[in-house]
Amino acid sequence: MRLILIRHGQTPNNILNLLDTAVPGPGLTSLGEKQAAAVPAALRDEQIGALYVSTLTRTAITAQPLARELGLTPTVRDGLREISAGSLEMKGDLESVMAYMTTMKAWLRGDLAARMPGAESGIDVLDRFDAVVQEAAAHQPDGAVVMVSHGAMIRFWAGHRSGNIDWSDPTYHELSNTGIVVLEGEQGAGAARGGWHIESWHGTPAGGLGGTDFDGPTAELAASAFHADHDEG
Repeated sequence: MRLILIRHGQTPNNILNLLDTAVPGPGLTSLGEKQAAAVPAALRDEQIGALYVSTLTRTAITAQPLARELGLTPTVRDGLREISAGSLEMKGDLESVMAYMTTMKAWLRGDLAARMPGAESGIDVLDRFDAVVQEAAAHQPDGAVVMVSHGAMIRFWAGHRSGNIDWSDPTYHELSNTGIVVLEGEQGAGAARGGWHIESWHGTPAGGLGGTDFDGPTAELAASAFHADHDEG
């Protein structure tokens, strides 16, 4: 199975560096809409057979240009939504951002029982995303499956489920809005740890259209904290 994970386009709260994870969430900025419009060209060489989005508005808007290009109707699944910030929701102070990232670090080190403050555990997050991947695999059409999801969710799931990620490699340090991660899964092993192989990680925005993870000091510090101390995924 070929799986293409795309982060949504830029939102107003991305600019403000807020932990915005609740449904339905905001739409896209004008830049975010331009990023979304650049996605079809970025995937022109892919044979795509299915398109999934999360329950957050920003993924549906991001998927629209690709859906029109391919003549596909996106399938909406709650399992693809962002990792809940719980009691940290809509906060952007350094302490809150670091608490969110520290929990993700614990998950990637194997402590999946750890919980986001007032929210879900790593086990919960993996289970819900895995369920969507398993559904797609069971109904796999000809071609790749595209899932438009979220920055933290893609980083965590791809980092935990792939067998070849190396967080010390700067290639994996950025996953900006409309960044694209392509994975190949072994038949029947897709949901198991090590069952996926990251073929490519394009962390910059589709079409090179600005708005990177490192636009603000809080975002830069959070990204640095997330990748620190990781020798392997």
